[in-house]
Amino acid sequence: MAAISITFTSFLSFFLLHHISVHSLTRPTGFTTDLIHREYSPLSPFYDPSHTKFDRLRNTIHRSFSRLSKLSSSPNTIQSQITPGPGDYLMNVSIGTPPFNMLSIADTGSDLTWTQCTPCTQCFKQNSPLFNPINSSTYINVPCNSRPCAAVTSTCSPNNYCRYKYSYTGTSFTQGDIAVDSFTFGSTSSRPITIPSIVFGCGHANGGTFDHYSSGVVGLGGGPLSIINQLEDSIKGKFSYCLVPLNKQSKTSKINFGSNAVVSGTGIVSTPLITKSPSTFYYVNLEKITVGDQTLEFKASSNSRKEGDVEGNIIIDSGTTLTLLPSDLVSGLASKVKESVNENPIKDPNDYFRLCYSIGDNGEVQNLNLPNITFHFTGADVELTAAETFVEVLEGLLCLAMVPNDELAIFGNLSQMNLLVGYDLVKKHVSFKRTDCTKQ
Repeated sequence: MAAISITFTSFLSFFLLHHISVHSLTRPTGFTTDLIHREYSPLSPFYDPSHTKFDRLRNTIHRSFSRLSKLSSSPNTIQSQITPGPGDYLMNVSIGTPPFNMLSIADTGSDLTWTQCTPCTQCFKQNSPLFNPINSSTYINVPCNSRPCAAVTSTCSPNNYCRYKYSYTGTSFTQGDIAVDSFTFGSTSSRPITIPSIVFGCGHANGGTFDHYSSGVVGLGGGPLSIINQLEDSIKGKFSYCLVPLNKQSKTSKINFGSNAVVSGTGIVSTPLITKSPSTFYYVNLEKITVGDQTLEFKASSNSRKEGDVEGNIIIDSGTTLTLLPSDLVSGLASKVKESVNENPIKDPNDYFRLCYSIGDNGEVQNLNLPNITFHFTGADVELTAAETFVEVLEGLLCLAMVPNDELAIFGNLSQMNLLVGYDLVKKHVSFKRTDCTKQ
């Protein structure tokens, strides 16, 4: 009887995966769960109470620059699937039946969701136990001739199961089996939400720069295997998040799905999402930036990834800390800000930032008269205060948190603090609403 059951399950999984797209088959309306900042939140296992706020920011900035090199890279061959490295936020999710909890990196710059699995031939050190698929009654290996298998760089096992290989620029990678299992998401307002038939990677060989506190990645990008697109039937392509400022981490940032992700009320602005390759990233058009009442046009760098490619000239990414813009635009921003500020700038001793000011030991910035900076996306003007555009990088040193990069422009998470940012992959737009995220 057991052999008959296994054969039937394999046949059923083959039929479903071969004949339908990768969508959830259930229809929960919406849910909200926590986004935990890996450096700043006391809920994070990475949190070190002995670190100063400057230690935490330094770690975050270093990770941001490392992530930039990954986001800016494009595959050289069809066999190379390149995704960015770890981001700033973590999520608790559970896999299987019974649910097996894992702490994972929540990443809008990745598609494949994966976790380390036993048996593991090569794994990075992980403090928590590894997921064992044998212990889950709902775990199913995905066959080779299926749509999920076609969406990744893959090979075929002797049993006709799909084996994936996912590479990150540098030394990080994950390899294993493409599988299907139930995923359970914690909810801040109700019982946990369990959704069956989520495609993910069960990694049996993983390595590189991953940290021992996390077990994998939750892919929130725009590609076909991302959690967002897999749940399209359930959440209608909608998710949103509200990021708490770094100095308010006694409160937790939130990520919303489905009906909970609808951005409503007054003060909403929206801009179209632009379809480009790679489909993982969320591209929008940035037309210009205003500093006070002075305007700077966005002009693509000659070194940009696709010369002459104007549509979708910047991506929105929750995993990159800093905002990155073409060198000429950052220079223009710095020049316009200098004209508005009463004090002389000082040099960043680490040479990361183009524009810095001394604010003294008390950290007060009011006397600097820092101007608001408005990002004019197509159809959406997003005004940022000094709290979202400047950051104290060393004691008494306040710097413009926008740095030059001529490969890829990124609207980073410091610029998104205290904004409700909502993505609608069906209507193909992203919305912004000024919000006190500590009250969400």
